[in-house]
Amino acid sequence: MAETDDASLVERVTERLITAVAVGEFLPGTRLPAERDLSPLLGVGRTTVRAALDDLSTRGLIERRRGRSGGTFVAQHWPDSVVVGVDRWFEERWSDLVDACTASSMLHSSLARLAAERRTDADIATMRDRLAAFHAAPSGDPKQRADSLLHLSIIDAAHNTALRDILLEHERHLSLSAPAHPWGDRESHRRMESRAAREHDAIVDAIVTAAPDEAAELARRHVQIDLELFTEAREFARRRAAQAAAG
Repeated sequence: MAETDDASLVERVTERLITAVAVGEFLPGTRLPAERDLSPLLGVGRTTVRAALDDLSTRGLIERRRGRSGGTFVAQHWPDSVVVGVDRWFEERWSDLVDACTASSMLHSSLARLAAERRTDADIATMRDRLAAFHAAPSGDPKQRADSLLHLSIIDAAHNTALRDILLEHERHLSLSAPAHPWGDRESHRRMESRAAREHDAIVDAIVTAAPDEAAELARRHVQIDLELFTEAREFARRRAAQAAAG
């Protein structure tokens, strides 16, 4: 049974990476993160990530290069069938994605409310440090990692282990099913980072000043960014599929 489960997990990670490339999270020709970085991003072990990458390599969707400037790179050209398949994937799972994003926003909202009611001086110091680190982090993966650490400090400030575990498990499953940050290009990437920075400032301020209603509403709206990103990714996939169909 464990072997079947492992095979299913590898298939899900492979599908996740294909979707990420097809909607523009990882652009053709760019280097993928190292296995040690993809593993925590996807919430799976490095063995699973390695097996998924082996599958993608066999199918000609990624290229492995040796040497100082080597690594794993997204292939420049993908079969039209893959692009069309991602478009179909979004259509089949759209309702589930909407439900999952709604659940995330409600969970983050509840935890932000509790954080505003329960935060300690130590929590405030950690949140401020993480917020400063987010602002200072370079665009791209470092900014995303700083974003995650800031949200974890807010979650921890709520001091509710049950809600924390529910949220983290929910988001682990969500990360396996769809791109975490399908921004598609650098310009939209920077736009979303700028928006996130403003909203992070407001959420932390509401928590620090003990304004639970405000913190809850700000957090709920902030996490809705994910649904907006998935909507953009869905449209991107539709355009790519239409281009593939047109030849």
